[in-house]
Amino acid sequence: MSIENNPLVKQSPHKYGAVSFNEIKQEHFIPALEYAIKDAEKILDEVKNNADVPTFENTALPMETCSELMETISLAYFNLMSAESDNDFKELAQQISPKLSAFSNNIHLDSKLFEKVKHLYENMDTENLNAEQKRLVSESYKGFTLNGALLNDEDKEKVRKIDEELSKLSPKFSQNTLNATNEYTYYTENELDLSGIPEMVVAQAAETAQKKDKKSGWMFTLQMPSYIPVMQYAENRKLRETMSREFGKISYGGEFDNQDIIKKIVTLRYEKAQILGFDDHADYTLQKRMAGKTDIVMNFLNRLYDVYYPSAQNELDEMRELARKDGVEEMQSWDSAYYSEKLKMQKYDFDQEELRPYFKTENVIEGIFKVAQLMYGLNFKETKDIPIYHEEVRVFEVHEENGDFLSLFYIDLHPRETKNGGAWMTSWRQQGLHNGKVERPLISIVCNLTPSTEEKPSLLTFREVETIFHEFGHALHGMLSKVTYASLASPDVYWDFVELPSQIMENWLGEKETLSLFAKHYETGEIIPDDLIEKIKKSQSFNAGVMGLRQLSFGILDMAWHTGNPSGVEDVAKFEDEAIEKTRLLPKIEGSTISCQLGHIFGGGYSAGYYSYKWAEALDADAFEYFKENGIFNTVIADSFRKNILEKGNTEPPMDMYVKFRGKEPDPDALLRRDNLI
Repeated sequence: MSIENNPLVKQSPHKYGAVSFNEIKQEHFIPALEYAIKDAEKILDEVKNNADVPTFENTALPMETCSELMETISLAYFNLMSAESDNDFKELAQQISPKLSAFSNNIHLDSKLFEKVKHLYENMDTENLNAEQKRLVSESYKGFTLNGALLNDEDKEKVRKIDEELSKLSPKFSQNTLNATNEYTYYTENELDLSGIPEMVVAQAAETAQKKDKKSGWMFTLQMPSYIPVMQYAENRKLRETMSREFGKISYGGEFDNQDIIKKIVTLRYEKAQILGFDDHADYTLQKRMAGKTDIVMNFLNRLYDVYYPSAQNELDEMRELARKDGVEEMQSWDSAYYSEKLKMQKYDFDQEELRPYFKTENVIEGIFKVAQLMYGLNFKETKDIPIYHEEVRVFEVHEENGDFLSLFYIDLHPRETKNGGAWMTSWRQQGLHNGKVERPLISIVCNLTPSTEEKPSLLTFREVETIFHEFGHALHGMLSKVTYASLASPDVYWDFVELPSQIMENWLGEKETLSLFAKHYETGEIIPDDLIEKIKKSQSFNAGVMGLRQLSFGILDMAWHTGNPSGVEDVAKFEDEAIEKTRLLPKIEGSTISCQLGHIFGGGYSAGYYSYKWAEALDADAFEYFKENGIFNTVIADSFRKNILEKGNTEPPMDMYVKFRGKEPDPDALLRRDNLI
């Protein structure tokens, strides 16, 4: 195949420039990427060799646009690697990631390019640049300095080698985690094992067993829609223990062990930070975060810890009392979710399974669309004319109230062995300048939610519906982006700001006005009754201490790995235990780790940034108070949130954007007020 006919290179023939999933094959990626890199390098050579004084037009603009094709190809690859791929496809990352890393370094470590960017940065005021153009130049200059442009040649080479190695390790970490998750199944033919487990989960387990060539019985997996209900509802304590121990062992030992990978990653990150003149990886990373400094992050986490820990202890004492009534004298980790559900039932007469019939997946999707329509005037229309990468994927055209096209929106909601665990939002194309024209984005959310069975449609738990609202918030951020330059587009903002648009959307789910829009019984069509809504509202801050402490433990663990020198760490589990000891409420499960499966930190972009979830929660709690004061569907407030935050991308400092929306800086205690902890 000639490169011009490569579906990753040639212009898309589909509506809105949609990705040609119907044509793309594994063998297309490497040739396409190599072609795109050569094309970009040619443009960069022209920039370097241009004898004219550096200007925005001859320097910043071509540097911004030269890698358009490469970005498109890399997005296609890594999105597919996460959502729909086999091991052979995943192995391509060992070739693709180093090529991308090398290209990035070839730019940031090139002294000629840096001198041109530096000149432009220092003389911006002499050009008639608008605010976004100035931001692009400033971010470009900062990118150069943070990636080693000021280093000598020897140190530049060291950074180059480190980045190349890191580019191979993170995909390998994720691949190991997925393979280890898929490796374990619990098969039983004993109906007693099923006692307490919701009917829908049992039915899915039966179907899973059949798919795995078992003619009868039930099979549970470590994927969330199977694992979590077992931990919450299985009366068989031994089953809960078995599943919990196996979950804790994911990628800790065995064929898919991640321990050495973790040690290599954190050591290399530290070494790179040192070469660049920073204390450690956290110090380096926080240069592009709202928090800015390690001590600010730790003070923030410790402030929350002082509130969450005593609350969590009290909550756990209540669970222990219930456990003792069942003859459990010493609670273990595999008991906490189970007795948490029992306690919730006792306090609120509320079983989350009561909600499932009202949360049919299709109705939930309609619900998020109605919320977006009420807040922002958006309209969603499903289309069958756009290629998809898996038969379960649905695609929607998104239009403004006036009919203007806004985005394509892909939804992929249920687990499969070819998909990574968790939930995420991503872009197939960023909003912004492409081929000389400002294009609208192609946005996707990917989840692992309860699938349908032969007897029942997909019925979701409340937490799963929360996940959809969360990821849809990220999606809105991407869809509503309104910038000129793709590198500044939403949601590519500072990590501790990026969770604001997603987490604020979860707040709407707890409101009657929202639930009445879509929460209707899948069989009768009955709108969710007021008493259930009241139970939801009353229970929303239930176990806020325990849940908050769990998130803090991840944030503290992340910072522990990335502050100081980790090169002396020999035992991953021991290091982890010491780092999060103060957050531990129950005995540690021997032979388990969190780190070996913590993809956000070692397989994704949240290193020294997991605190961002709590940081953004403080922002979203404060922001939602503003909505509550004026009406949750107040279009004036929604329009302000859209124009000052969602549309702006990284064109302004995050705090400036927030103040423009809110009229003041956020009150950090808003989070604790929402959780009824102060």
